[in-house]
Amino acid sequence: MVVGHGLSGLVAACELAAAGKKVLIVDQESERNLGGQAHWSLGGLFFIDSPEQRLMGVRDSFDRARRDWMTTAGFDRAPNQPGSEDYWAHKWAEKYLEFAAGEKRAWLAGMGVNWVPVVGWAERGNGDVHRPGNSVPRFHLTLGTGPGVVEPFERKIRDFMRTGKVRFAWRRRVDELITTGGAVTGVRGAVLAPTNAARGHATTRQTVGDFELHAPLVIVASGGIGGNQGLVRENWPSRLGTAPDFMVTGVPAHVDGRMLGITERAGGRLVNRDRMWHYTEGLRNYSPIWPGHGIRVLAAPSSMWFDAAGRRFPTPGIPSMDTLGTLELIQKSGFDYSWFVLNKKIIEKEFVLSGSEQNPELTAKNLPLYLANRTKGTPAPVQKFIDRGADFVMGRNIDDLVKKMNGLAGRDILDSGALARQIRHRDVESMNPRSSDDGIAAIRRSHAYMGDNLFRTTPMHKIIDPSAGPLIAIKMNICTRKTLGGLQTDLSGRVIGSNGNPVPGLLAVGEASGFGGGGVHGYRALEGTFLGGCLFSGRQAGRAAARML
Repeated sequence: MVVGHGLSGLVAACELAAAGKKVLIVDQESERNLGGQAHWSLGGLFFIDSPEQRLMGVRDSFDRARRDWMTTAGFDRAPNQPGSEDYWAHKWAEKYLEFAAGEKRAWLAGMGVNWVPVVGWAERGNGDVHRPGNSVPRFHLTLGTGPGVVEPFERKIRDFMRTGKVRFAWRRRVDELITTGGAVTGVRGAVLAPTNAARGHATTRQTVGDFELHAPLVIVASGGIGGNQGLVRENWPSRLGTAPDFMVTGVPAHVDGRMLGITERAGGRLVNRDRMWHYTEGLRNYSPIWPGHGIRVLAAPSSMWFDAAGRRFPTPGIPSMDTLGTLELIQKSGFDYSWFVLNKKIIEKEFVLSGSEQNPELTAKNLPLYLANRTKGTPAPVQKFIDRGADFVMGRNIDDLVKKMNGLAGRDILDSGALARQIRHRDVESMNPRSSDDGIAAIRRSHAYMGDNLFRTTPMHKIIDPSAGPLIAIKMNICTRKTLGGLQTDLSGRVIGSNGNPVPGLLAVGEASGFGGGGVHGYRALEGTFLGGCLFSGRQAGRAAARML
């Protein structure tokens, strides 16, 4: 039995069915939400030394990627000590890196998955190998975005349904794991009322009955806590101060984290609860699908980033550099939002909105149209946010812009003169070939990479340039997204109990397991690794479960 019909659950079920086993997949949502969060994702995947990297002139290696991962993860909870929080997470990281450098790409390509030839450079750090981040581009955009990653597994699952190997029990909310003699032997819970709600929309929790189901193995594939701001706040790390008063939500409401507590009550061990991944460039969606729906901006380095009071962030507060490092800066500022200041020329080339629905050409696998739209004018989804989004203002000059920024903030907190001085200083430095300004250095580093130079980074120019205007300011909110900790699992996906031994009959995959081991990413992610963690943990656990039966 698999609890959860997201990507990791589908992969585990495919492996079991391919081995001749019968699988029941249980989910509290309807068939319309098959694929879970992965459907809404941009479809980025982390590969090491791929053909796409080599095409872009990127020199990568397993050793280089391992150094980047371990530096970024910062495993510091006794990773070499059995029984510690980081013990299995560290082991999963080693195995995942081998997968990403080895058969991962060929495995997916064999199922018909393809990628955009231009590799993205997420979490690029500041170029210092001793600091967090990808020292080279590794973010491979899937043709078809998130749905394109889900598609081959959904196709297999539907084939297995026709042969009787896989069945679904939709609208079944698991409230308890059944244990018999210390082993997990099934689930019980409530039957939820039928719903016609479209994918991603919040659904009724009205109950119309009870159910109880039994199986020799139960695989928890229920996701994390990102759609439950109550749990996000409850687990907010003290090192980041107090949780923001206001956050947008980057995942649907059904990503509620309930199964984590349910599994813990059945004897599973939850570790690294305080490790989480929230974006700092969140927009309020002008056309929300789920409650508090937020969209993340993936920006290149040309925009200037200021705190709510108009003070320019120091390194690593530069777009695309270091998500959690910037989150720390925002938290220390005393405000729960920040500002991008840029111009029309920058937004035309440098803004990508995360998510399958925000990238229709790529989701439709129309690569020529996608690339064409990256090189001419403002992409249509971005223009809709400029026109209709609640977080955008435009100005003829800095005084006009600041007046509108203060109006959007609801208080006269920004000083036009102070903001102008910082922008003009940056503009002067942009023309200095020997500039020591970190933001200017980041732009030049971006231009040195062929992929960014062609499609992602605007030629160096002054922000206050009439020919590049008008000026734009964007109020950036914190956007909840991923749970980095989770149920601790061994390399077979078996859930570890409080006694340090596997709980009989119980496995976990995907975000519920911290993408493997209770936190394969440590404190920080290199990006393109969430879908990859679902794929790898689902495959590992599915194959192991087949051997156990």
